[in-house]
Amino acid sequence: MTNKDSVFNDALQRLTFISQGLSIDQQTLDMLCKPLSTIQVNIPVRMDNGSTQYFTGYRCQYNNVLGPTKGGVRFHPNVNSDEVMALALWMTIKCAAVDLPFGGGKGGISLDPKTLSNMELERLSRGYIRSLADFVGPEQDILAPDVYTNARIMGWMEHEYHIIKSKKLLGAVTGKPLPLGGIVGRDSATGYGAALCVFKIAEKHNLTPQTTTVAIQGFGNGGYHCAKHLQAAGFNIVAISDSKGGIYCHQGFDIESVYQHKQETALLAGVYCSGSVCQAIDSHKISNAQLLELDVDILIPAALEGVITVHNATRIKAPYIIELANGPITHDAEIILNKGETVIVPDVLANAGGVTVSYFEWVQNRQAYQWSKEQVNERLEQRINLAFEQMWELAQQHNYSLRHGIYAVALERINQAILCHGNQAYFIEKKDA
Repeated sequence: MTNKDSVFNDALQRLTFISQGLSIDQQTLDMLCKPLSTIQVNIPVRMDNGSTQYFTGYRCQYNNVLGPTKGGVRFHPNVNSDEVMALALWMTIKCAAVDLPFGGGKGGISLDPKTLSNMELERLSRGYIRSLADFVGPEQDILAPDVYTNARIMGWMEHEYHIIKSKKLLGAVTGKPLPLGGIVGRDSATGYGAALCVFKIAEKHNLTPQTTTVAIQGFGNGGYHCAKHLQAAGFNIVAISDSKGGIYCHQGFDIESVYQHKQETALLAGVYCSGSVCQAIDSHKISNAQLLELDVDILIPAALEGVITVHNATRIKAPYIIELANGPITHDAEIILNKGETVIVPDVLANAGGVTVSYFEWVQNRQAYQWSKEQVNERLEQRINLAFEQMWELAQQHNYSLRHGIYAVALERINQAILCHGNQAYFIEKKDA
């Protein structure tokens, strides 16, 4: 991968650009431009046919000035060290933005998990933990689900960690199944957090849900739960897509019916289901690229990073974009969109619901006390809404973009923590005195 195409380089470019207008110490910026460590491991897995295959795994622990590093583990063919460093940097900003006592981390394994059997997937998940057991833990680096990983995989990882350490250490992994120390509401948290941001945008810009159209690129866990909450609030979901393509209907879809049909057939189709009977409704097949360029009110990229670039930014028509995916808009593309006055709710807030509820799970594990779903959702709403208002106030006060506003909130928290240890000016002053 060239430096020009580097996701991490794009993340650094954005960080540097935003930092220029803020009162952030140079030491803070220097620290945030370099990860603490990036680990690469080779994981041997005994396959069902008796052969051994090796899979490349990664873990980046980016910054721990606010607390132990925290971040997901993704299973995807495009996973590499450059990607996990960018994701870990964004996680550092994200945790600070919603005032969590964590730094940022991220990891993954480069593969297509759909090609593995369930037993091979379990061996791979446990092998990943064996390779990293000395580097992770509830007070060091905490894992969570991400792209193509789920509660069951997190349960395997947590169990393997217990075996290696010979004791129960709940909190080394979050996003676990409920009987294994998970928390209610974690599955829907990322999507619900994004929906809360949509509600705030609608409030600030006087949008009426019933007349507001929404397109969602990505119908995984986050996209589905976001769509579900938005539809319940009256928003019209007119387009959705998965990795194979999308569907569009100007009258909108019944999200639960589409989801039910996909779970049963693995196909995304315009349907309406009543019980076990599903009937097709009129819809048009579209590509993921076409979905991004639809004339809708709100666009929600909920798949992977870098889907909106300088090559398609001028064709994006939606006046509001909610970044449910990590880094779906490149820095150069955002400059183009900002000139067109597109309102972008950045990923470091829009998808912070997942890490926020993961934090609640970590707290719950350490206290050995469970919270109700109502308590979880109430605390999540408080954090997201407070961070949104802080972001909005700074953006309005200084004529910032919303991304600029939320970065200002996060960077100030990180900056203050670093200054507590003393910066160059402090030590020079003491020496001269």
